[in-house]
Amino acid sequence: MPETTAKTAAPQAVDMATAAKEIEQYVRPETFPLGIRVIQQGQPVPDKARQPWRDLGAKVTVCQGISMARRYGWTLAMGTEDLSCPIALVAFGFRPHNSYYDDGNLVCGMYTESMETAARTEADVPKFSEAEHGVILVGPLGRLPLAPDVVLVYGNSAQAMKMVAAALYRTGGSLPSTFSARADCADIIIKTKQTDHPQVILPCYGDRVFGQTQDHEMAFTIPWAQMPTFIEGLKGTHAGGVRYPVPHFLRYTPQFPPTYEKLRGMWDNEVDS
Repeated sequence: MPETTAKTAAPQAVDMATAAKEIEQYVRPETFPLGIRVIQQGQPVPDKARQPWRDLGAKVTVCQGISMARRYGWTLAMGTEDLSCPIALVAFGFRPHNSYYDDGNLVCGMYTESMETAARTEADVPKFSEAEHGVILVGPLGRLPLAPDVVLVYGNSAQAMKMVAAALYRTGGSLPSTFSARADCADIIIKTKQTDHPQVILPCYGDRVFGQTQDHEMAFTIPWAQMPTFIEGLKGTHAGGVRYPVPHFLRYTPQFPPTYEKLRGMWDNEVDS
């Protein structure tokens, strides 16, 4: 049947500028939707990308760089010399981890009560292999100089819900995600790339301290290759009534205090008489 064919037809390809425009229209995030690309070793870094140590005289966390990109509209390239966070340096494959790291010394006493649970927490952080790691390029999706691996959008819980609905528009079901309260940069980039699945991400403690992410914000990622179906989902769910801002139901008769109702009763009696 024609209707079935229309529902299963492959969505049209989308460019980065169009994708950014569609996200801004249907999700309305407060900050720029971002594209993130891991530039593999030996590949050139775009000339116009700011490198924190070279251009700003500062070593930053990955979440700082993400915040600069989404709040300032900058495109940044972050490599070994640009990063200050030991967790990110290990997770993204810029520095080797050793027994001190693996045993959980960076976790115990802050996030867990024992070294045993600390080691388990540290082992759970997604990590790039030697072959996977590279310079992290992040910038506004609409003007990123290279096609991204991952698209990242920060928003409130209602906006995250809208994006989850869009991601599930064709497949149905639910979207599994995990939460750990630390190293959200690894979930944003590494986990999304390695699983090839969208992620709902709870901003970690470091993202709030260094990236200055606000209490109302959550993050959502989706692989760039899935953007055509995601955009289709944004439009389809919007047409179906799942919208942001969420519309309020206003078609009802309000209730008032007894004194108000007494006055209205007086008016009704006057009309009847």
